[in-house]
Amino acid sequence: MIVSSPENFARTKRLRFAQQGMKSRHKRKAERMGPGDGLCWYVTGVQSFAGTATITSPFFESHRKIWVSDGAPDDYPWRVRIKKEKVVAPETGVPAASLVPQLRFVRKWPKASWRLAFQGNVHELPAADFALIARAVAERARSRAA
Repeated sequence: MIVSSPENFARTKRLRFAQQGMKSRHKRKAERMGPGDGLCWYVTGVQSFAGTATITSPFFESHRKIWVSDGAPDDYPWRVRIKKEKVVAPETGVPAASLVPQLRFVRKWPKASWRLAFQGNVHELPAADFALIARAVAERARSRAA
């Protein structure tokens, strides 16, 4: 899961969802990503899941400035190529709060503090959590297209 600001999600969208970058401190997580792995976006501010993609390349390094970071400058050097699966506008995305009771990775935080699970830039999710998010985003995309 990529935790993204609305602005950085828009930057990925301008790339036609062909590539995703991760902050410099997440090299080990990027190294574990590979072709065929799923990726989803949680968008801060609106607190929604706005899309899913499939990773199509091993991770690579690039310092081309695309994404921006609040606070300490970071050029998101660890990147993967991706293929968009389903994407909706963040403001009409799947509210995270609607899935939190079913998400395993959130269980280590107290219920009232579930938002802490979505801090940071990259999180490895259990397969069941990713599948739940992917189904919800696909359903939201279908309902928006109808």
